[in-house]
Amino acid sequence: MSCDYRALALAGVQNLTPYQPGKPIEELERELGIRESIKLASNENPLGPSPKALEAVRAQLGGIALYPDGNGFALKRRLAEQFDVTPSRITLGNGSNEILELVARAYLAPGRNAVFSAHAFAVYPIVVQAVGAEARVAPANGPEHAMPYGHDLDAMASLINADTRVVFVANPNNPTGTWLDEDAVHGFLKRVPEDTLVVMDEAYFEYVEADGYPDSSRWLDTFPNLLLTRTFSKIHGLAGLRIGYAVSGEAVADILNRVRQPFNTNLLAQAAAVAALDDTDHVSESVRVNREGLAQVMDACRERGLGFIPSVGNFLSIDMGREAGPVYQALLREGVIVRPIAGYGLPNHLRVTIGRAHENARFIAALDKVLRT
Repeated sequence: MSCDYRALALAGVQNLTPYQPGKPIEELERELGIRESIKLASNENPLGPSPKALEAVRAQLGGIALYPDGNGFALKRRLAEQFDVTPSRITLGNGSNEILELVARAYLAPGRNAVFSAHAFAVYPIVVQAVGAEARVAPANGPEHAMPYGHDLDAMASLINADTRVVFVANPNNPTGTWLDEDAVHGFLKRVPEDTLVVMDEAYFEYVEADGYPDSSRWLDTFPNLLLTRTFSKIHGLAGLRIGYAVSGEAVADILNRVRQPFNTNLLAQAAAVAALDDTDHVSESVRVNREGLAQVMDACRERGLGFIPSVGNFLSIDMGREAGPVYQALLREGVIVRPIAGYGLPNHLRVTIGRAHENARFIAALDKVLRT
């Protein structure tokens, strides 16, 4: 090959490490020749999607030869009703991940920077680096903190300067599961300059039952620089359809929609999302199953002397007390897929999605077997 096409790419892209998703069941079983594996790696809803969402998808199958509504009228209208805003303040994304990328494309560039915490969602550094902006990474809380490895908002605020255009805040945070209370978030928003966009990533919002956890959508009119992202991939069980959204001020939404591709959310995803929002029973049952499953896994950790990071999401990051990579590999051989998070700076932890009771029990039994060897 006479031309080095890697060298032709932007410098930030050349040096990117691709995002590594959770290992698919099909891949594991193909590689190891095993069957009946379970996946507790990607924070998916073990109950699957709402029956109403499935019905809505089936009703739209005959229309897939046509392009979807590029503006997502029905879904935007439904979200606007939920948040008591105009539809012009809603941006739809191919998952909330795409919203993060749209923000980076619209507001970041060489000479500008974004602030986020250590141990935060891996997509933040990816989208920042891809556009050539500077990533300013704040040290997280220490291991003895009440929210170990979670966001230190004072440290984040200290990194904001005249070139900062975006601050990413995950509440609760992935992969730690830690969260920020209402007073902390509101106080932080008051400290951020008006010309710096605060992206409040609330992918796990619907799972949280902790006292004092804020609904930041209440502050959208108070802070014009606030942008809220949520997703249908988690509690609504639509991860395979890739649909998420942002709520922001109208001016910010207008900018994001200028760089958004016209058909970025598909017909089936839009229909399923509208139906999912109306199925409150499915959401409530998903919260119950997660609450009980989280207690089941935490109790098992305590009984075995394993530490873990406090979590209000649908996952738990467990301290193996040793390098977690070999434990992860051994669990794969038992047909249990979890998520190593050394790439997040936590080499001794495995992040485990909370499943149904029998799936959690299978993980615990497999872990017992692995740790004995």
